[in-house]
Amino acid sequence: MRMALIGCGAIGTALLELVQHDAGLEIAAIVVPTEFMAPARAVAQRLAPNAQLLDAVPQAGIDLVLEAAGHAAIEQHVLLALSRGVPAIVASVGALSVPGLPERLEAAARAGGTQVQLIAGAIGAIDALAAARIGGLESVRYTGRKPPHAWKGTPAELGRELSALTIETVIFEGSAREAATLYPKNANVAATLSLAGLGLDRTTVRLIADPAVTENVHHVEAAGAFGRFELTLRNQPLAANPKTSALTVYSAVRALRGRVAPLVI
Repeated sequence: MRMALIGCGAIGTALLELVQHDAGLEIAAIVVPTEFMAPARAVAQRLAPNAQLLDAVPQAGIDLVLEAAGHAAIEQHVLLALSRGVPAIVASVGALSVPGLPERLEAAARAGGTQVQLIAGAIGAIDALAAARIGGLESVRYTGRKPPHAWKGTPAELGRELSALTIETVIFEGSAREAATLYPKNANVAATLSLAGLGLDRTTVRLIADPAVTENVHHVEAAGAFGRFELTLRNQPLAANPKTSALTVYSAVRALRGRVAPLVI
């Protein structure tokens, strides 16, 4: 399978490290903006020496696109690839909190007679949540807990000094749509849960800066006609980006390998 990887940042680089020797997977192209060609070339030379470095997905010769670059990449590359009939895997699920984007992805996939897959990323139990929605889902609540430094560069810094926190501090409480708007780089888990469950406006989110934790802690509570479940994941952050859980990369690798494996679960 010839794949085009969109993005060569922390997630893209970590993914290439894990799949570089996978039989059946060929990294045919790495798609990055022109200004990021130099660092991407250094990564490609080490991990994907046969890949072309391009600023757009090739129009032919690509069997699959994997996005790991954010909202702009979905708009610029994924929609077009889908409309051409090339299936896509999307890692930046938080971008789908933008009104109308999920519908546009679906329309592009339908027009191309193909499919777009949203990975579970840093969270688990997505299969259980989606099944529960079929049988009657009534409430979904997500609590995200990270060390204070993981919230740098976000609205959590407004009115407080993150490095001075000595106790857990709630930095946001509201809907998943509001969370995605205010904390777009931390929105993937909440958006994934929302798309699998009750939607962005009916999924409640609580975000916490906690100096007592060193991991990214995700807690989900769901209830409905099926019963109820609670899930807690304590994920190690990606070394190159503390806002991202390492499990996000593993989820993308699993999705890739599932495209070529003879047995998939």
